[in-house]
Amino acid sequence: MSGFVWRPDEDAVRSSNLRAFLDAHSLPDYAALDAKALGNPEWFWNAVIGHHDIRFDRPFKRVLDLDRGEAWPRWCVGGTTNLAMNCLDHQLETGSGDAPAIVWEGEDGTVRRWTYEQLTSETARLAGGLRRLGLGRRDVIALHMAMAPEAAAAFLAIARIGAIALPLFSGFGAAAIASRLNEARAVAVIAADGTLRRGKTVAMKETLDKAAEQVPTLRHVVVFDRLGDPIPMTAGRDCHWRHLAAGEAAAPEIVDAEEPLMLMFTSGTTGRPKGTVHTHCGAMVKNALDLGLLLDIRAGDRLLWMSDMGWLVGPKTVIGATLLGATLVMVEGTPDYPDSGRLLRLAADHGVTVLGLAPTVARTMMRSDPAPPPERLRIMVSTGELWDPDSWLWLFREVGRSAAPILNYAGGTEIGGAILIGTLLHPLKPCSFGGPVPGVGAAILDETGSPVPVGVKGELVMRRASIGLTRGLWKDAERYLETYWNKFPNCWVQGDTASVDADGLWYLHGRADDTIKVAGKRTGPSEIEDLLLATGLISEAAAVGVPDPAKGEAIVCVCVGQADSPETEKRLAEAVADGLGAPFRPREIRFVDELPKTRNLKVMRRVLRALLSGSDPGDTSALADPELLPKLETALTGPFHA
Repeated sequence: MSGFVWRPDEDAVRSSNLRAFLDAHSLPDYAALDAKALGNPEWFWNAVIGHHDIRFDRPFKRVLDLDRGEAWPRWCVGGTTNLAMNCLDHQLETGSGDAPAIVWEGEDGTVRRWTYEQLTSETARLAGGLRRLGLGRRDVIALHMAMAPEAAAAFLAIARIGAIALPLFSGFGAAAIASRLNEARAVAVIAADGTLRRGKTVAMKETLDKAAEQVPTLRHVVVFDRLGDPIPMTAGRDCHWRHLAAGEAAAPEIVDAEEPLMLMFTSGTTGRPKGTVHTHCGAMVKNALDLGLLLDIRAGDRLLWMSDMGWLVGPKTVIGATLLGATLVMVEGTPDYPDSGRLLRLAADHGVTVLGLAPTVARTMMRSDPAPPPERLRIMVSTGELWDPDSWLWLFREVGRSAAPILNYAGGTEIGGAILIGTLLHPLKPCSFGGPVPGVGAAILDETGSPVPVGVKGELVMRRASIGLTRGLWKDAERYLETYWNKFPNCWVQGDTASVDADGLWYLHGRADDTIKVAGKRTGPSEIEDLLLATGLISEAAAVGVPDPAKGEAIVCVCVGQADSPETEKRLAEAVADGLGAPFRPREIRFVDELPKTRNLKVMRRVLRALLSGSDPGDTSALADPELLPKLETALTGPFHA
């Protein structure tokens, strides 16, 4: 690994949020903060809450109760609050009503701007409309919208009435939407009629209507007219946003601090998607810590972090920016359409100071002639997938001008944010993280649960409860423990492999399981395989992610059944794209006579992944049929139909 390429600027350090926090608590450095946070977690979380002036209607009696163990902590015990109250009403109370809250640019070049007063008004009026529909506390209301000011208002309106937001990826197909709505027993959806993506109209309401046919609990659909084209409306169920939000505004519903705020599904390697549960106090405090204290976002910053409301980054930027009084720059479409310079042009045009992006975006930009870097840029934040040194260095030198650091950010939906992070106080090497988030007790363990030496890869874990952590899995406590807590005693297993170098910098090396990430969008093999099998064209399927220079990973599906043909491959690929959305369309469909399985009939996807990527499949002694390996190698390395 290369040496240090960036060291903290003394002036930037002195003016940073983190340095102010350290000075306020007489701590000399980050290591001292982490040590004190681990030794006295109640002090730490109370200090974060106090530093960011997070408001509680009724003060909590105790910030952390571990009587049930690290897997089941209770937070802000006895307190009441509301996230929307803290993100919006608090900003008005402190005189920030005229400050810019959201700047939005559509793919067609349309620009809209909302102040905090306008965002609060739109949110409160929509919340009033939702209440008049009979919706309220603990009702699950899904959000099926592309990034727009109304997406932020809808999310905050759901929080305002004490309901539970269920964000859905705007590109999901009907099957993926229906499965999540049914799992959550959602009673309402706030949806856009459509959106623009790569010069085409995406008919989102049409897709939702197909999904709704399979969801018996769904009673209401609120439609935001992004495109304004005529669309079918189901009488008694559907209503237009503009009519619903025309009445009286609603005050925030004061709820228990641990009341569920958001249900976010994330896919693993087996079984149905997992519903992670995030609370009002958990989402606020975790975002204040990650985005405010560690990533140094503050009032006056302009944050552009292109994502979707269906992935954690979408709601995270809405919560973080408004909680901290910053301006969120929201963008419709993709960062590379109509050309690869779009993201940097947007950042320059809208005065972006903090730019979030995935390595995929940098790899796309570096293959073309990008736009000039934005002049006000002071920080870049990266998440979603692994870096390679070449693209990291290109972004740092060409976009950051070797001055704006790339603060890597890694955790997951289940964490509600980061385990590992960069800060303005840590020097950087290519692809590195400054260190763990304070207080989580991050460690790297080998297969026996022992810490690994410097430079050795192992499994990333947390040994301490974090306030952002999911409160179990939606109605499935046993699965929660089995998935995250049962591998090592009293340790949360993240599912990533990591290492620490001799200088104390941390690195990630990929997933420890089979989860697939395509350009930062995460899915599991089972969802893909179910869609393939539903076509009736095949008898078995295995989906794996293989390295891809542009997307980080691409999907390859290995199937058993009907004879291979271009038409069959096309129909299978379309089934996946229709069910999960175009980003998940397989790069290749391969056919084999038999899938590699263990003696207890578990498919060994890692063997397929290794053969497809030309790497060593490792120990194959568990294969039920050891003679299958050379046959698979021949089938998977031959020509395929594009």
